[in-house]
Amino acid sequence: MELKEIRKIDISAAGRYCRMWLGDIDGDGRMEIVMVQPDSGFDDRYWPHSVRCATAYDLGGEVLWQIGTPDPDAKPSGSDIPAQIYDIDGDGKLEFICAMDDELRSYDGRTGKLKSAHPLPDPHAHDCIIIADLEGRGRAENIIVKDRYHKLWALDRDFNVMWEHEGNVGHYPWPHDLDGDGAEELIAGYTVLSGRGEPLWTVDMKDHADCIWIGDINGDGRPEAVIGGDDITAYTNDGRLLWRFTDTVESQNVAIGDLRPELPGLEICGLDRIDRGNPGLDGIFIVSSEGKSLYKEHRTVPGWSSVCTVINNLDGRDTDNILAYRRGGLPNAVYDGYLNTVFEFPFDGYVLWGDLVGTGANQLIVYSQTEAVIYSAVPVDLDKGADGPLPQPKRLYNNTRYWGGECEK
Repeated sequence: MELKEIRKIDISAAGRYCRMWLGDIDGDGRMEIVMVQPDSGFDDRYWPHSVRCATAYDLGGEVLWQIGTPDPDAKPSGSDIPAQIYDIDGDGKLEFICAMDDELRSYDGRTGKLKSAHPLPDPHAHDCIIIADLEGRGRAENIIVKDRYHKLWALDRDFNVMWEHEGNVGHYPWPHDLDGDGAEELIAGYTVLSGRGEPLWTVDMKDHADCIWIGDINGDGRPEAVIGGDDITAYTNDGRLLWRFTDTVESQNVAIGDLRPELPGLEICGLDRIDRGNPGLDGIFIVSSEGKSLYKEHRTVPGWSSVCTVINNLDGRDTDNILAYRRGGLPNAVYDGYLNTVFEFPFDGYVLWGDLVGTGANQLIVYSQTEAVIYSAVPVDLDKGADGPLPQPKRLYNNTRYWGGECEK
């Protein structure tokens, strides 16, 4: 597989230290890019961000709208930014939803004009935004907000609080219909909650949940939950521990994919903080569907890794690959299931991907503070969109720095 650069977009008007969201916000059959700048000037290990500015671009690089004003003195952020792109009101058009100026706001994706603004349920309830179908309506119409680590609030489609939960809620709770009743449960850190906020079962792990993924890893036809923290655990959909992988110091990321198709089930990859005192030695690992080690990187090159996750279908053939941002000493790269390099990117940056024009294959975007570079492994015309608006995948309407997700294989 060969990735080719197909376009560069100047994103400097969005300001410094932004993060990227994708969605077909104007309904033209092409994804648009929304660069979001958080507020800064505080320690985000303890305090949640709000949105300072959001700037929307089309794939030609034209600015469609800008909400707020970029901060020229912005500082880097190390946690989530409370924003999502989703059709929360069900009118068939995507909204940009964010926590801004102590309000939970919804903006028209086409124009950037404010549609609604609601008070936050708590002054600290803006660490991230999760979209879920807690009520079993057949589409995600609920919003969950949380503080940094201790409490979350579940809202209905009109932004009214339905229930709240206190506990060890982790970084980014993940919604999924684990029991098949039509309503999504919420894996909130180490506690699985029903759509009504009732605790169903608890994960036996220490500290807090860094990353949560869902997939049928053992091929039994039911979803399993894989959770990364000090260890990595795999649980059945009803709360039974399948296995615990302890050969990590601290798992910053986990992800599920069919990384080695010749093996049964699905594999789990992740990023291990090999040495707590030296994050520059973060290394990639791969675990089998049975929780056995398949690969562990013995990294010696200085630098640090930000994210390791699974990226699917770059080649249009449903292939799963490992994607790692490897800043400092190693390049950003795409790997196969044996950690052979498929493609190295020529510059550092954050990464996001999506099917930008509805071809069925995903394109990958690497972006810095000033430009976004789009890569594709298949021929694609970014100026020609699909016949109708592109659907917003769950991975993109629950976009998180901590890369929770689902494997549908």
